[in-house]
Amino acid sequence: MSEFDPHAAAVTGAVLASSGAAAHVPEAEWAAFKRDYAALVARVNALEAENQQLRAVGEGSVTVEDLAATRSDVEMLKTQNAASGWAEKVRWKGDFRYRYEEIDQEGRDERTRHRIRARAALIAQVEDNIEVGLGLASGGDDPVSTNQTLGGGGSTKEIRMDLAYARWNATEQFYLQGGKYSNPWYSPQRNQLIYDGDFRPEGIAAGWDNGNLFATLSGSWIESDSNAGDDFAWGAQAGVRFGPLVAAVGYLELPTRGREAIYDDDFFGNTSENGVYKYDYELLTAGAEFDFNLLELPFSLFAQYVQNEDADDLEQGYLAGARLGQARKRGTWQLRYEYRELEADATLGLWTDSDFAGGGTDGKGHALSGAYALTDRWTFGFTYLDSQRGVDLGDDEDYQRLMIDTAFRY
Repeated sequence: MSEFDPHAAAVTGAVLASSGAAAHVPEAEWAAFKRDYAALVARVNALEAENQQLRAVGEGSVTVEDLAATRSDVEMLKTQNAASGWAEKVRWKGDFRYRYEEIDQEGRDERTRHRIRARAALIAQVEDNIEVGLGLASGGDDPVSTNQTLGGGGSTKEIRMDLAYARWNATEQFYLQGGKYSNPWYSPQRNQLIYDGDFRPEGIAAGWDNGNLFATLSGSWIESDSNAGDDFAWGAQAGVRFGPLVAAVGYLELPTRGREAIYDDDFFGNTSENGVYKYDYELLTAGAEFDFNLLELPFSLFAQYVQNEDADDLEQGYLAGARLGQARKRGTWQLRYEYRELEADATLGLWTDSDFAGGGTDGKGHALSGAYALTDRWTFGFTYLDSQRGVDLGDDEDYQRLMIDTAFRY
C-alpha cells in the first residue's frame, strides 16, 4: 500500500474547488474539511507503518529454532530449581577427632596409642514434618565406641552404619522415630554414667516437649531375632525446665537375666553365674543440672543417680560434677571435673562409658577435662581419668588414662 501525502490531498481539494464543486461551500468549512482529511491520511500512514513492523517480527525475528531454544531454557531453569529445592532439603553434619592416648593400668605395661574418630551424617527433609537420616562412622561393631586405632601398616579402616532412622514431627511438640538413632534420653551435661556418648539405640522412640516439660518413651532391641534371644528393652523419662534448673527421672527395663553375654563374650563388670547374666536391669534414674554465671562465665553443677531394682547387692551408681566455661566459640574455653562410683550391677555395663576405668561398671574415681576453641569449629582438649576398676568383683586395680584430642566439626 502506497503512503498518502496530505499535501497532495490538499492540492486535489483545490482542483475540485476550482471546478466549481466547492464554489458554494463557505471557506471556513472547506478549511476544516482539508484539516480533517489530512489527519485521516496521517492516521492511515501510521497504521501502515505499524503493520509493516509486525510483519517483520513475524517473518524474521522469531523462528522455530528460537522457540525450541526458549523451551530448552525453560526446562533447564525448571531442573535447576528442582535441584536447588533438593539441596535446601538435605544437610550434612559430622566431626573428626585425632587422639593421643596413654593408659597406665596396675599389673600391666603402660600403653600408648593414636586413634581417630570420623563421623558423617546426611539428613533429608523428605516432607515438611518428616526427616530421614543416614550416618556412617569409623571403628568396628563396638556399640559404645567409634574410635579407630591407627596402625596395621597403613591398612584401610572400617566404616560402619552409625545412624539410619526416620522421624515424624507430628506437631511442634511431639515426634515419633524409628531405626538406629541418637540417644533421646536426657543426661545432665551429657554425662556417661548410664549411656556412653557413642551409643545409638535401635528401636522406636516418642518424645514430647513444650519448652518447660518434656517426656520420652523408648523401646530398644537388645536382640530382635528370636533365634538370638528376642530381647526388648523399654523405658520412660519425664523432666522439667525451671529457669536455670533442668531435672528428670526415669525408668528403664533391660531383660538380661539368664542370657549369655550380649557382645564380645564379656559382661563388662556385671555379675554372671554359669556364663549368663545373674540379673535383669530394672533401673530407676534421676538427674539434674543447675546453670548460672560465675565470674562472667557459664557455670554448671550436675549430678546423676541410678539404681537397679532387680539386684540384691551392688545395685547403685552416682556421678557429681561441675563445669566452668564453654568451648564453643573461638577463644572460649572450659574446665570440667566429675567424680563417680558405679557398682557392678547398677546398670548394664555394655552401654556405659567405654573410657572410664577401662569401660563397664564396677569402678570409681575422678575425671578432669579441659578444652579450648581455636576456631568456632576446631577445639583442642584433654581428659585425665584417675580411677579404680574391679572394686567390687575384681582385683581393685588402679587405672589412669590420659587422652589429648584435637577435634573438628562441620
